[in-house]
Amino acid sequence: MEPTTLLLLYFVVPVWFLAGFADWLCHRATDIEHTAGPKESLLHLLMYAEVAVPLLACLFLDINALVILTMIAAFLLHEATALWDVSYAVSRRVVTPLEQHVHSFLEMVPLMAILLVLPGHWDQFLALFGFGPAEADFSLSWKDRPLSAAYLVTVLAAAFLVELLPYLEELRRGMRVRRARRP
Repeated sequence: MEPTTLLLLYFVVPVWFLAGFADWLCHRATDIEHTAGPKESLLHLLMYAEVAVPLLACLFLDINALVILTMIAAFLLHEATALWDVSYAVSRRVVTPLEQHVHSFLEMVPLMAILLVLPGHWDQFLALFGFGPAEADFSLSWKDRPLSAAYLVTVLAAAFLVELLPYLEELRRGMRVRRARRP
């Protein structure tokens, strides 16, 4: 396996999970359910989905122009949503320096992932913009050499247990407080 692939699989992906969990801990510490409430939690779930789509594509599909375009578009969308999220949050709760630092990881990890994927698929990256000898491939096809089942199960389980479940729990807490405040 190439060094860039090893870095992506065994450094970048775990850092993303750790940063996401650290962010959830920061939200919990600021009593998000009583401050920014479920709207901010929904923004967090939206950002999760924006990163999950290209992650799943890279885990299961051959990386071609379509997957690269998906990664770039999702990164830009994630950045816009992150700005929306922070703009909303800072007016309703304390966003500590630690949380801001965690956000820097959550914003840069998808960019690191893209930059580590591109060298192995440079022809498709160039083709996406009409450069190079290759034609841009926009087909959906399973990986010729799939990642190991153990790695896939571990990543999917971690994404569910350390990312999705905590943010769903955060949303549930916010919804419970919102219902309790209604007359």
